[in-house]
Amino acid sequence: MMNLPWLAFSVIIPLLMAPLVGRLEDSGRARIWTLAANTLALLTSVLAWFAHESNSDSVCSEGLPGDWLALDSFSAPLGPLAALVFLATTLVTLRTKIRRFSFAGSLVSEALTLGTLGCLEPWGIIAGLSLGVIPPWLELRRRQQSPRIFGLSMACCVSLLVLGQLLEDYEGVNRFQEWWAGIPLLLAVLIRCGAFPFHLWVSELFQQASFGTALLFVTPMLGAYACVRLVMPVSPDWVLRGIELGSTFTALYAAGLATVQTDARRFFCCLFLSHSALVFVGLETLTEIGLTGALCIWLSVGLSLTGFGLTLRAIESRRGRVMLDQFQGLYDHAPGLAIGYLLTGLACVGFPGTVGFVGTELLVDGVVEQQPISGIAVVLACTLNGIAILRSYLRVFTGSRHQTSVSLSLRKREQVAVLSLAVLILIGGVFPQPGITSRYRAAIKLLSQREPILSSPNRHEALPSQPVKQTN
Repeated sequence: MMNLPWLAFSVIIPLLMAPLVGRLEDSGRARIWTLAANTLALLTSVLAWFAHESNSDSVCSEGLPGDWLALDSFSAPLGPLAALVFLATTLVTLRTKIRRFSFAGSLVSEALTLGTLGCLEPWGIIAGLSLGVIPPWLELRRRQQSPRIFGLSMACCVSLLVLGQLLEDYEGVNRFQEWWAGIPLLLAVLIRCGAFPFHLWVSELFQQASFGTALLFVTPMLGAYACVRLVMPVSPDWVLRGIELGSTFTALYAAGLATVQTDARRFFCCLFLSHSALVFVGLETLTEIGLTGALCIWLSVGLSLTGFGLTLRAIESRRGRVMLDQFQGLYDHAPGLAIGYLLTGLACVGFPGTVGFVGTELLVDGVVEQQPISGIAVVLACTLNGIAILRSYLRVFTGSRHQTSVSLSLRKREQVAVLSLAVLILIGGVFPQPGITSRYRAAIKLLSQREPILSSPNRHEALPSQPVKQTN
């Protein structure tokens, strides 16, 4: 069974189910079929991950030459994580949101996301990123919202990706000496990840599109995946340094904005931008400790921020748009939501006992050793994010008694989703060693792929032949 093309199945199943779901007029039946497709995609992506671990090599689908559909130690767990995000989002979609959420569009987005995360070819990644823009853009048009900012940002990103890859292919070995060859890819990655000052499209997407669609578009962090595959292996040091500086400022800037937001969607947007920027900071350190921490935070942020966003979306399903300028006192009516909200929020900032704790420690250690000023900014950003999360929890669930005759408690589907995410968060925090070992192997392989010509003499710790430097 391990020799079957499970990765191809995980991409084909939601893609084939999308036309069928799109023709269904009953939204309830569409959700059931979408849940079935999401479940099969999750199972096949997990089997592809297990097949990779059992073979200790890339798993390619039959009939596709090269690495158009393949896994390595870095991308193997990213597919199951993305499939879990899509399944949980569909599972907690209540009747109040069921007509606004495009199930067919979510299946197309899932197929494109899994295909992008399972591709090692540069042009395949660019194609996946380009096609993935279409479903959110169509939803904005269907909701009669202006897609101008989102469309222009994504058009610039795709154009720069194509131009940058063409320059990389044209220059060949001379791309290291030609300073202008890395500029398009650098700008494309900064736009796609929402780094300052290219972050406006993220907030507009969360404000104008449905919460579920915006969540599914940003949480897989395809911009970081493009950075690892397209930029990090071949770009000179100054390109990576530029991404690190921009990401450090974005993490601190977005964390500061999160502490003063009065709209819950904008608050979540700032929180996500800050955490995704922290991942970029660790990726560009090019040390074993820092890169391992960044990859661990990648998984923990995808898991915890998905749970955090889904609990916030569940509150919206009951109350409408959530504002943080006054106390709402919802704890007595929805204690399960309050517990899930606080647990997933604390996991985002690396609270002890959660999945993000060890990864945050590794990231801070690696960044402080490489760039002390950036390390101080990372610590400050994590502190501000923690303050913002506790502030939002107090505003939503405490401070007053909410009077209502309608039950706000969790439905069974929501209980299953919240409980599953909580279990994964706690298991990853109590038993972190398997995840750390997996991400360490991935970091070693990524560092080995970076060409020796780009290694400076003072970066001996980044070479895969060196052991991890022990710190007190």
